[in-house]
Amino acid sequence: MGMDFSTLRTLISRYCVGEENWVDSRTIYIGHKEPPPGTEAFIQQRFPDNRIVSSKYTFWNFVPKNMFEQFRRVANFYFLIIFLVQLIIDTPTSPITSGLPLFFVITVTSIKQGYEDWLRHKADNSVNQCPVHVVQHGKVVRKQSRKLRVGDVVFMKENETFPCDLILLSTSRDDGTCFVTTASLDGESSHKTHYAVQDTKAYITEKEVDSIQATIECEQPQPDLYKFVGRINIYMDNEPVARPLGAENLLLRGATLKNTEHIYAVAIYTGMETKMALNYQSKTQKRSAVEKSMNAYLVVYLCILISKALINTLLKYVWQADSNRDEPWYNNRTDTERQRHIVIRAFTDFLAFMVLFNYIIPVSMYVTVEMQKFLGSYFIMWDDDMFDEELGERAVVNTSDLNEELGQVEYVFTDKTGTLTENNMEFIECCVDGHIYVADAICNGQVMPGATSMDMIDSSPGPGAREHEELFFRALCLCHTVQVKEEETVDGIKHGIHQGKSTSFYISSSPDEVALVEGMKRLGFTYLRLRDGHMEILNREDEIERFELLEVLTFDSVRRRMSVIVRSSTGELYLFCKGADSSIFPRVISGKVEEVRARVEHNAVEGLRTLCVAYRPLSPEQYTEVCHMLNGAKLSLHDRDKRLAEAYDAIEKDLILLGATAVEDRLQEKAADTIESLHKAGMKVWVLTGDKMETAAATCYASKLFHRNTQILELTTKRTEEQNLHDVLFDLSRTVLRQHGGMARDSFSGLSGDCTDFGLIIDGATLSAVMRPAQEDSNSGNYKEIFLEICRNCSAVLCCRMAPLQKAQIVKLIKASEEHPITLAIGDGANDVSMILEAHVGIGIMGKEGRQAVRNSDYAIPKFKHLKKILLVHGHYYYIRISELVQYFFYKNVCFIFPQFLYQFFCGFSQQPLFDTAYLTLYNISFTSLPILLYSLIEQHINVDILKKDPSLYRDIAKNSLLRWPIFIYWTLLGVYDAIVMFFGAYFLFDNTTFTSNGQLMTTNTQMMFGNWTFGTLVFTVLVFTVTFKLALDTHYWTWINHFVIWGSLVFFVVFSLLWGGIIRPFLNYQRMYYVFMQMLSSGPAWLSIILLITASLLPDVLKKVICRALWPTTTECIQSADKLYEGHLSEFTPLASLHAPSKAGGHRRGSGNQRNPRRSEPFRKKTMFTRWQKHPDYSTFTPLLRFADGHSKHAYSGGAGPETSV
Repeated sequence: MGMDFSTLRTLISRYCVGEENWVDSRTIYIGHKEPPPGTEAFIQQRFPDNRIVSSKYTFWNFVPKNMFEQFRRVANFYFLIIFLVQLIIDTPTSPITSGLPLFFVITVTSIKQGYEDWLRHKADNSVNQCPVHVVQHGKVVRKQSRKLRVGDVVFMKENETFPCDLILLSTSRDDGTCFVTTASLDGESSHKTHYAVQDTKAYITEKEVDSIQATIECEQPQPDLYKFVGRINIYMDNEPVARPLGAENLLLRGATLKNTEHIYAVAIYTGMETKMALNYQSKTQKRSAVEKSMNAYLVVYLCILISKALINTLLKYVWQADSNRDEPWYNNRTDTERQRHIVIRAFTDFLAFMVLFNYIIPVSMYVTVEMQKFLGSYFIMWDDDMFDEELGERAVVNTSDLNEELGQVEYVFTDKTGTLTENNMEFIECCVDGHIYVADAICNGQVMPGATSMDMIDSSPGPGAREHEELFFRALCLCHTVQVKEEETVDGIKHGIHQGKSTSFYISSSPDEVALVEGMKRLGFTYLRLRDGHMEILNREDEIERFELLEVLTFDSVRRRMSVIVRSSTGELYLFCKGADSSIFPRVISGKVEEVRARVEHNAVEGLRTLCVAYRPLSPEQYTEVCHMLNGAKLSLHDRDKRLAEAYDAIEKDLILLGATAVEDRLQEKAADTIESLHKAGMKVWVLTGDKMETAAATCYASKLFHRNTQILELTTKRTEEQNLHDVLFDLSRTVLRQHGGMARDSFSGLSGDCTDFGLIIDGATLSAVMRPAQEDSNSGNYKEIFLEICRNCSAVLCCRMAPLQKAQIVKLIKASEEHPITLAIGDGANDVSMILEAHVGIGIMGKEGRQAVRNSDYAIPKFKHLKKILLVHGHYYYIRISELVQYFFYKNVCFIFPQFLYQFFCGFSQQPLFDTAYLTLYNISFTSLPILLYSLIEQHINVDILKKDPSLYRDIAKNSLLRWPIFIYWTLLGVYDAIVMFFGAYFLFDNTTFTSNGQLMTTNTQMMFGNWTFGTLVFTVLVFTVTFKLALDTHYWTWINHFVIWGSLVFFVVFSLLWGGIIRPFLNYQRMYYVFMQMLSSGPAWLSIILLITASLLPDVLKKVICRALWPTTTECIQSADKLYEGHLSEFTPLASLHAPSKAGGHRRGSGNQRNPRRSEPFRKKTMFTRWQKHPDYSTFTPLLRFADGHSKHAYSGGAGPETSV
């Protein structure tokens, strides 16, 4: 048989029983070679190919899938049903009135979504068809990326991007290392070092690599970018040699090879199983809060519609129960129709009434909304304030469905690297034993303009301390992982050129290490290279010093420090250590600790990234002991990280403090101002980054996310190792709730009266533990709610060491919380795509890290600073405009259809339309559609500059405040009132009539014939003028276009009615309006009636506005009133600048000397730019509305400008 029973048992258990190890791991045969006979069974597993799919539709499923998605919308499904009913039964109106607009909306949406998906297909094909070099039979062959298989040995060259997840076998570098950048994965553009397997790094040709006989056992694909567990079994003389594999051996898809000529690596995860693909979210259709409100209102109006139809159907049969009132013969009902079962007749009548009243739910509203969103999106793209000259780019709108959502954001989730910062590290200063040195402007290896010489702030140390100073400089030249490369061109910029001479260029996995080494170069000590295990530096006397590099104790986020052990040319052994002050100071036994500590604290307050430097001389015996400890830890296969950490802890002790450094990560222009404005606007800002905690925290301080008085709460791996997660969470929860007295905070201000300003820092590992579902046998419960409660009570949150999918999980957690807040995610790299897709609104930044974020976002902007305008101005306007559009459309359709309902009581419930077919069709399409469309495109209720300068105005529209149920009910009742006034006003004004012999009505004073079409035309005329004047009263921003469209639509109605009433052919069969309109206008009472009824309809709304503005003005109304007083120049007078800005007339200053800007930890007060005039009209005095809140005004204003909403 050739196969023993143990192998057979293994196969059966794997295929049939489901052995646990089989589920949790995979076996990969390098080069698809079978292992030597007798070693293990060769079981070739099936893996997916390397094809990436980000598209949503295929050619075959586009129509059914897209139709299903579109008809899931309540409105589309409703209009489809109405259209089918009109086709099936005899109804008062034509099927075209419903079918044509529905077809238009469905077609336009399908084309738009189909085009977007075609672009995704195109992008997928370009990736899947790009060429890849694979080693086969000792030769390098070329194949398409999509044909790559697990087990293929891939040959990669410098600056190529890895096509799948690979294990590094060998490199062109002698030490078996290679350098990669992972900017598109975790946002870090710095170089990271990866290591080849020790036993294969010597295989450097195609034939040698092809001769490798080995298998890799590793875990199944999982999305964590920073974790990988596996081992490689290399067969030498048929005996397997096992070596551990970790994240340092894994090259991720999307990363780019740098500073290494070529590498050989084996594919282990391909296609949709790569870590990058597992971190992508599927793209789902997003719906705005306004659209959800529209759907809710639609359901209400649908209920009203069904109620109307039921009432009319019931009353019709009650009416016809009297034999004298049976359906008359002239309705042309056949005997068959009359003898049908009463249930069928009633159902048919019910459907007919449904169609008659169907106009209460306007299909034209959805067409108008689509047009408003599409056309409105161009205002973002045309905005010159959001044009970046450096990039030559404008803002881009990828989807116009979410414009109004920009005005509803409550949580902003932002990436750090490349979004908040430019990722340019600048060396600021160093402090040696209390003496401070400043080297002018060193930034990422580039000498900034004007930096010509070293500038020393403090006096130089005495001769005795000179040696200490040089030791500090040497420590920084040696304690790092910087690599040296000759001149390099990146993005057209030549790095490493200094004063016209070609020099070296530094690269590192940590950008601030580059800044430190360059800073030392400016201070006289130049790191040259690492050659043959020796680090070479050039000292101030231009002498080359060589230090043998013995050990590197790498940096990790728990220890927060790194060390090197070196041997000098004289044989002395040193351990140089640098790290965070909190990890260095406790290990120091001598040195000028207090002086250095004071300087470190000063720099930390300034938002600079600080590092402390210390050293320890080692004796040969101590070094031997150190080597023994490190080797023992490195060779362990189990708990290797734990044993290494224990060894590092034992080695890095008894240090002598040398000094400290300060490096600045440059923020993007106006990033801090933007974050401050978002805070004032009531938004909570979270920073989600893959970066180290210390780096991210320093950026948060610099960007004003955290302030000096912010109490930082840590929920990190370091703390959860000291305490279990349950205790840490409850401690933090008690801390914040004790401070706030257990009371919920205002979700917008994020701060209460006398409370501490809290900031939370959490890392990816701890977040995973928090998100993990509760175990049934544990008493830990669900941690998510406790975590959310802590976050709610923090003004800012920093999440560091986040995998891309964890960023999306955080956004999803907040979205699903009890308050269901509107979220926005902003980022610039592929690592941000998941959170951009998860958030309600996703914004991509056109950064240096590819365009994945831009392609997958809803909006794209050139810089982070443009977020301020897109939210505070465009978002504000879009929400105000579409809110009015939605409410106005429902209002004008209630006005339109309610008289039709009332008319049924006067026509025997015969389904007789009150209005002519032409009026029914054109009311929403022509007579009233253009004014509201134009309003929803150009209305500016407040000046642009005021919105930018007073972010607190954004709070007034938060939580969908303009589309709440009370406001909706008010608009509906207003529509019902107007309809009653129009119908019964016309009815009673013409009640003084006499009947003629032919059944027509004739007025007593004019003998004018007054029939049902004249009555309907009179009501319709009042209706059109009333709803148009209502919109005119609501308009604040008048231009010639407004005047043209509003008054032009009224003129068009009159002209159309005159023409329609004067035409007989070719509409003879349908013409019931011949001469009706002219005859109506020839009557003096008709003119008087029109004027009286329009006035009576508009009066309550006008009175309500006047009274509310006088007694309970909102912040917006106060500003509108003040802006009129200042004739549109109010934007010059901002609340924050009221102490300094000159007034409009005269040279006086506004405000009083005792006013001050409130700190963030103080209770937030609404601020407006309203003027309180004195008894004498002094036009040079401006008093902010803050005085009103303090009770200094005789007016009945109490500072409550508009309703505040709590989450």
